[in-house]
Amino acid sequence: MKAPPPQRIFSSGAGSEQSLLESLRRREPEGMRLFYERYAGYLTAVCSRYVPDRASAQDILQDAFLQIFDAAPRFEYRGEGSLKAWAARITVNRALKWLRSQGRLRFVEALPELPEEEVADVQKVPPAVLQGFIKALPDGYRTVFNLVVFEQKSHKEVASLLGIKEDSSASQFFRARASLARQINQYLKEYE
Repeated sequence: MKAPPPQRIFSSGAGSEQSLLESLRRREPEGMRLFYERYAGYLTAVCSRYVPDRASAQDILQDAFLQIFDAAPRFEYRGEGSLKAWAARITVNRALKWLRSQGRLRFVEALPELPEEEVADVQKVPPAVLQGFIKALPDGYRTVFNLVVFEQKSHKEVASLLGIKEDSSASQFFRARASLARQINQYLKEYE
C-alpha cells in the first residue's frame, strides 16, 4: 500500500508568506524548498539585472539563499510581501558586493552633459529586448539605473550604497537613460 502524498504546509492565500517564514525560522527543509520554489525565479531576475553573466548570477543567488535561510530567525515580518522584499534586498546587496569585489563598479565623477534624446514609444519594444538593452549597459550605469528604477532608491541612497557622490549617481543614471533611449529609438527604426 502506498503512503499518502505529503501534505503541503502552506496555502497560496493570505498569510502564507508568514507561515513560510515560520518554517524557515524552524529550519524545516520543506519550508526551505517551498521558499526556493516560490521565489527563485523572481530573485534570479533581480540578480540578473545587476549581474548579466548567468553563471556568476547563479553563484550570487546561491549565496543569497544561504544568507536568507541563515537570517530568517532575525527577520521582522511586516505583512504580506515583506518577506519577498527582504529577500530581494539581500539579493541586490549580494550582487553589489560581488560587483565591488570584481572591480566592476567604476564611476566617472565628472561627465560632460549630453543632449537628452526623446524615446518614441517604449511600449512597442518587447520586454526581453528591453531587458537585453539594460543588461548591455556598462556595469556602473546599469547598477545605478536598476537601483533608481527597480529598487526606487534616491540618488542620495544610491550614493551611500555605492560610495559615490550624489551627483555621480545622477550623472550615471542620466547617461544610462540616454544610452537606453538611443538603443530603443534605433530598435524602433529597424523594426517598425
